[in-house]
Amino acid sequence: MSEGKTGRATSGPRGQEPGDRGISIVLAGGGTAGHVEPAMAVADALRELDPQVRITALGTARGLETRLVPQRGYDLELITPVPLPRKPSGDLVRLPLRVRTAIRQTRSVLAGVEADVVIGFGGYVALPAYLAARGGFGLHGRRRAVPVVVHEANASAGLANRVGAVSARRVLSAVPEPGLRKVEVVGVPVRAAITSLDRAALRAEARAFFGFAPDAKVLLVFGGSQGAQSINRAVSAAAEALGAAGVSVLHAHGPKNTLDLPPAAAGAPPYVAVPYLDRMDLAYAAADLAICRSGAMTVAEVTAVGLPAVYVPLPIGNGEQRLNALPVVSAGGGIVIDDAELTGGFVADTVASLMTDDARLAEMTAAASLSGHPDAARRVAQVALDIAHAQRKRLQ
Repeated sequence: MSEGKTGRATSGPRGQEPGDRGISIVLAGGGTAGHVEPAMAVADALRELDPQVRITALGTARGLETRLVPQRGYDLELITPVPLPRKPSGDLVRLPLRVRTAIRQTRSVLAGVEADVVIGFGGYVALPAYLAARGGFGLHGRRRAVPVVVHEANASAGLANRVGAVSARRVLSAVPEPGLRKVEVVGVPVRAAITSLDRAALRAEARAFFGFAPDAKVLLVFGGSQGAQSINRAVSAAAEALGAAGVSVLHAHGPKNTLDLPPAAAGAPPYVAVPYLDRMDLAYAAADLAICRSGAMTVAEVTAVGLPAVYVPLPIGNGEQRLNALPVVSAGGGIVIDDAELTGGFVADTVASLMTDDARLAEMTAAASLSGHPDAARRVAQVALDIAHAQRKRLQ
């Protein structure tokens, strides 16, 4: 990764130069996986729909995009991060200068790639992208604004997307009422490896991979890439009860965490504990039910594969994770329990009982499948391409 004269940094294969005049799309969604992964799913869909499309991801040096974007084979342009302070601090005093710097850098990126459309996914990368696109850039003696498409993955929109939605050409969302006006519900973009997953066809292979019997009842437990200690404690405390009920467990506890598990009883089904799951596709295929957090990406993936879940919202912010889970829970594809109420007793009683209720699991599986949006990435990509073609036609 190298710094350019304009203060931009790039990575990834270059092969797509502005001079070839393929449609140019800039994706603004850096910082966390919740912003980067939907952007990459849309990037893949754009290339599938239009192999000549030129894709540029916008990010900062401190975000996950510095690793994830090059891994996926896309160009990455870095700008100054603009975190929005939640309380008065020195960062608040420096905010105006940072915003101006980031807007100037972003405008340089937009001009350099001759951007046709900006797709923003929220977060502190999206805000300067929205403002720079609104002001536009000069090209061939003319100054023009760049059309913006906003995608909101959460049930409660953040500040960046609230700003971007004011002048956006289209506003797309995971849920009907994220706090933005005139939204179109498309779901959360998820990578094709997940949306194309046939759990039933892969189930036997997946269970063999993790050491489970083909006809096992499998409970999948995970709490994000770092695990979740409250989930870890509750499920491990119920290990004996789950085993007595004939439930196998696949538990990703996080690389920095350990589980306090009792010795396995003779003949009990396996309790497979791992720090991290490299093959989430196989984990989803092996499972009958999941216990997990309810971040927007987690809910999107779990519903996209039709897996019912016990959602345990992370108790932070304004309850966004609970809101993310409510649509699928209301549809019957899951249940939600507060983090403070998740105990070993709840898992031993409620979850173990659910795992042995074939009829209810089947109903929840069907409801979860209907709640998913496996075509979300393609729909977002198509909206952007349609706007880009219309923009080009208008400027001819």
